[in-house]
Amino acid sequence: MRNVLIGLLCVLALVGCAPSTARVAPLPTVAPSPTASIAIEEAQFAASLFLDAWQKQDFVTMDSLLSFSSQEAIPFEQFKKLYEDSQNLITLQNLEIIPVSLFRESDRMVVFRYDVTFTTNILGTFTDTARDLRLTLDRARNAWGVAWSLGDIFPEMGDGATLRFESSVPRRANIYDRNGTILADQNGIIVEVNVIPQEIPDRPLCVNTLATAFNLPIDAIENKLNAGNVNWVIPVGTLEPPDFLPQEARLLADCKATFSQKAIRRYLRGSLMPHILGNVGFPTEAQVPDLVRLGFNAETIIGQAGIERSWDTVLRGQPGGRLSLYAPNGTRLRVLAEATSVIPESLWLTIDADLQEYVLQTLGEAYSESSESWAKTSPGAAVIVMDLNTGEILAMVSYPTYEGNALNPFPAVGRGVANDVQAQIAESAANPLLNRASQGIYPAGSIMKSIDALAVADSGIYPMNQTYFCSGIWQEGNDVRYDWLAGGHGRMTIAGALANSCNPFFYQVGLEMDRVDPFLLPNYARRFGFGSVTGLRDVSEAGGTIPDPDWIRINRGLPWSFSYSVSMAIGQGEVEVTPLQMVRFYGAIGNGGTLYRPQLVLQRGILDQRTSVATPEENGALDVKEEVLEMIQQGLCEVTTERYGTASHIFRNSPLLNVGVCAKTGTAQVSGQRPPHSWFASYAPRENPEIATIVIIENSGDGSAIAAPITRRILEWYFFGPFD
Repeated sequence: MRNVLIGLLCVLALVGCAPSTARVAPLPTVAPSPTASIAIEEAQFAASLFLDAWQKQDFVTMDSLLSFSSQEAIPFEQFKKLYEDSQNLITLQNLEIIPVSLFRESDRMVVFRYDVTFTTNILGTFTDTARDLRLTLDRARNAWGVAWSLGDIFPEMGDGATLRFESSVPRRANIYDRNGTILADQNGIIVEVNVIPQEIPDRPLCVNTLATAFNLPIDAIENKLNAGNVNWVIPVGTLEPPDFLPQEARLLADCKATFSQKAIRRYLRGSLMPHILGNVGFPTEAQVPDLVRLGFNAETIIGQAGIERSWDTVLRGQPGGRLSLYAPNGTRLRVLAEATSVIPESLWLTIDADLQEYVLQTLGEAYSESSESWAKTSPGAAVIVMDLNTGEILAMVSYPTYEGNALNPFPAVGRGVANDVQAQIAESAANPLLNRASQGIYPAGSIMKSIDALAVADSGIYPMNQTYFCSGIWQEGNDVRYDWLAGGHGRMTIAGALANSCNPFFYQVGLEMDRVDPFLLPNYARRFGFGSVTGLRDVSEAGGTIPDPDWIRINRGLPWSFSYSVSMAIGQGEVEVTPLQMVRFYGAIGNGGTLYRPQLVLQRGILDQRTSVATPEENGALDVKEEVLEMIQQGLCEVTTERYGTASHIFRNSPLLNVGVCAKTGTAQVSGQRPPHSWFASYAPRENPEIATIVIIENSGDGSAIAAPITRRILEWYFFGPFD
């Protein structure tokens, strides 16, 4: 059977293999070969097949080419695991085998000498020369088989040597704000506990000691100890100093454990921006194989959320290390290869930490117990300040916040505090883990009206001088709706309708656009960046919803009617948007029509050797007529400056009047008896705008009453500095 298999392999595996009478050309031999009933060329052929299968990672074929006694000595699964474990240890990518010579040791033993070059992820390329593969003649099979031993992985392993990769993992790099303030560093300390299974004096006792120290089941400890060869250094786990000190003596006595210190992640202002920074953690089971191939292990701490995750490979660098063979007595026999680690790079965010802190403080004060009654009904809020000419996010606050250190495996705030924080997060109905700024989806309310105004004028459905009499009531058939101001606002232009936020004007806009094409308003909204993500790469974001006739039919099973367009025109009905989408849109109105990709990372690098990351990237455009955009800008600027503007009373006597704030208030109704969401979108200054802002306060009240005053405070701080 083995001869049949080898013949088959000849046909399948060798390019240009001749008929069955062909033979592989013999390699140089060190001595003349005596005649044998099975030619030495057959041994060369079997060796070539075995090594070729190794190159292809075809362990089934390798096993089939072993001698009968070798197959009896080692089960296939163990044979395969030995190769896979060794290759994972050296982070093997591929190998190349070069035949050197062939000679006969005896009538029944032939030696195939070869060199092998290993290409690895971490150690690069190294060559192991003059390796001997022995083949024995199986008379019963009348064929040559590989007389396999551990020495065929590396020669010294045949005498009990251990293959060890001593990893040199660089310290995780820092994260800074745009001004160089440290936000995350690696200056905490934990202790790593390592054992070598074959050196454990009393395994059951040691397993119990480890289980107690790490608060793990016995089976979990056994699995760790069985994860490698008995003479490998096994990292069992890590302990915080207060937990390690009481266990140190027992770990030494019962396990002959060794210890090393490891740095841990620390967020210096833990509650300032956890939704942006994210957190680190142990790899998931699915992540482990790729990490091992890169030289890490299952205990490696990696980024699991936010910036920590999206920039993980940059922040963690690349391990270096030394691959060596050790004798059973612990003596290093030889070094196979060495590689220095790749230094990780630090990040500088676009965030201004002081502005971020002021925004968070302002929200905290607004929600404090001494605040108005709305704070008792509002579960949360979001604020974004963005450079509207680049897309750089200067502040992004999701409220309520939480202590970011508490989610790291080894929290810098201590395990007790971390446990309390995690319990509070789990019990909170406000869902503090949700990044409301990018993942929160809300009805847009009246801040949607800028979309309508742009669309109805740019499409030509309304001429630039269109007026409408806002009587306070609007009716189309049986659909009757009202303005927020009883009695209405009188006759007004498109710009005036924005400044007054006249609902009936925009009800009519929705109706007129629907009559022309029910897809027209939804398509404009999508062009302006709604209904899909903005392209922010570093934190998760939601796409929201812009309904159209197809969406209503598929998701609601209902026919389209004009009432959907009328509701959409004031940001109600099925409309869902995110604060991030809105701040980008209002930024585009301010900058002349460019939708920039929002960005959170400004630079990367080592010390002062930095590379710019946040280069302005246009990934959309309003693409409307210039005169239309100017008209909309006029209406938005009147919101804060003209007596009829919906936020003029909020900005009265503010130094911001000299700057010029163009804005839109929004009050978004929600289902049930809950108060509406309060929105305020703005950009400033009026001339040569710099920033766009968005504020949403959930279930709080009118946009002018709640979100507008908070925006005023933030803008005054931004333009005029901290107040005494």
